[in-house]
Amino acid sequence: MFYHICDYLLDYPAGPYAYKDALFRGTCAVLLGFVVVWLLSPRVIRELMRRKIGDRPEFDHADLNEIAKDKKNTPTMGGILIVMGILICVLLLGDLRNYYIRMGLFCMGWLACLGGIDDYLKLTGYTRSGTRDGLKMYEKLLFQVGLGVLLGFFIYRHGQHNAAMAVVSGESVEAFRILSVPFYKYGIQLGIPAFLIVTVLVLTGTSNAVNLTDGMDGLASGCMALCSFVFMVFVYLGGDAERAHSLLIPYIPLTGELAVLCGAMLGACLGFLWYNAYPAQVFMGDTGSLPLGGLIGYVAIVTRNELMLFIVGGVFVIEAISVLLQVGYFKATGGKRIFRVAPIHHHFHLGGWTETQTVIRFWLMAAIFAGIALATVKLR
Repeated sequence: MFYHICDYLLDYPAGPYAYKDALFRGTCAVLLGFVVVWLLSPRVIRELMRRKIGDRPEFDHADLNEIAKDKKNTPTMGGILIVMGILICVLLLGDLRNYYIRMGLFCMGWLACLGGIDDYLKLTGYTRSGTRDGLKMYEKLLFQVGLGVLLGFFIYRHGQHNAAMAVVSGESVEAFRILSVPFYKYGIQLGIPAFLIVTVLVLTGTSNAVNLTDGMDGLASGCMALCSFVFMVFVYLGGDAERAHSLLIPYIPLTGELAVLCGAMLGACLGFLWYNAYPAQVFMGDTGSLPLGGLIGYVAIVTRNELMLFIVGGVFVIEAISVLLQVGYFKATGGKRIFRVAPIHHHFHLGGWTETQTVIRFWLMAAIFAGIALATVKLR
């Protein structure tokens, strides 16, 4: 809205104004997102408490249940604060004519609704089996895969449209279909079937990985803030033809505007972390973790950085792999375990680390992964 108001009032859309720069507006979105979530949180937390929307942690490990007993009735579904913060920032500071911005908001809304329904079912116990498990895994996957197919199809089609309309070099025109490989200046050409498969895998993988990581006070929100910062840099570089060509990274026209979306995610996560840090006054729940994971996956897909996401989101990858290994080994051996409990942050917690130590050490790992990812920009 601010972007369009400035265009209207100044009446010089092509002028060299600061608001035209996506990185400038992305930086403003960081500050605005923090302030919006920070200011709204007390009122929303009180409302969640009034409605008795409190978490009741249940694990398949007696010691972990004993440790988590103090978290009982802490308000959950606080992810609505993050979603509201991102939405307000993008509506105020983003160019709403940008196709990738609109698709990003669609992705966030879809997964926020899915996560909200799952949280509601867990809290009310309204399931067919009478348990508090929320949506079944296959039900979640059905909607995540459906979203991935829709986004993949329309992103690919829009890339074809841009390729037909853009007056740039052949390599840049075809960048939308290239799977970028870290440390390698050449990518892998993808047809639409492969593009759809990659999109579905990335979107479902990232949204569920962030959801699994959201198990300790401030863990997921802190790691997501670092990921958002890295991708804010990536989209700014990849959305500028000159910088992208000089760094040998894919140039995707108009994706620079996603710096506003990434900045909004960063600011919203930091604002939420103010109240989510130990001891947490509110949890994000699936309402926040699913859209956050989906959004970072969406940005990686649009900018052709799907494989880079394995480095940037290294903590989320480790958390997801720990669960897959634990479940697979448990079934293969008839009940034996690799870790004390999965996801792996609980393994370290039961091993003697305090919750604060675990969270801060995982943040440090996330910062290291972020530094490695940024270093790869100059290593091709």
